[in-house]
Amino acid sequence: MFNFKEIVSVTLILFSVIDVLGSLPVIVDFRKKLGKIESEKATLAAGFIMILFLFLGERLLSLFGVDVASFAIAGAIILFLLGLEMILGRNIFKHDNMDVGVASIVPIAFPIIAGAATMTTLLSLRSAYAIENILVGILLNLFFVYLVLKSSNWLEKKLGQGGTDILRKVFGIILLAIAIKLFKTNLSM
Repeated sequence: MFNFKEIVSVTLILFSVIDVLGSLPVIVDFRKKLGKIESEKATLAAGFIMILFLFLGERLLSLFGVDVASFAIAGAIILFLLGLEMILGRNIFKHDNMDVGVASIVPIAFPIIAGAATMTTLLSLRSAYAIENILVGILLNLFFVYLVLKSSNWLEKKLGQGGTDILRKVFGIILLAIAIKLFKTNLSM
């Protein structure tokens, strides 16, 4: 049954992890290099990845002999490093050169929107919240992602470099807190 409180919790958790506003500098950079980003394509691909992993992620992990708690701890470490990257302004993760034709999917849809952190979070959410509430949270986030991708040019002008930097730091701290919570929760399992 739909639960408003769960939907809000899931939506906010995913919003912090996906961090499309914190990724705005990366998105703007890709838009400048490519001329445009296919917002619809990137949003649909990210949604497909997230929903597929929500339902099949645990089975996929079991094929490799990995339990959800271990995957969640690995994801928490990635989240922690991403948070540090955002706060410190240093690149820890390197991205290879991308083919212009697939740039809306890689790296925008995956790994920026639906990356390891998002997938780990989805598995963790699945153990704590009802599936229908998680799906609503995913859809609300995808709608917001689409709006940000579609209006990245306008957002860049309105926020300026200082506003973008502040957003990146704030969401970096939130990611650090989520990473520590995920780590603590799954370490005791």
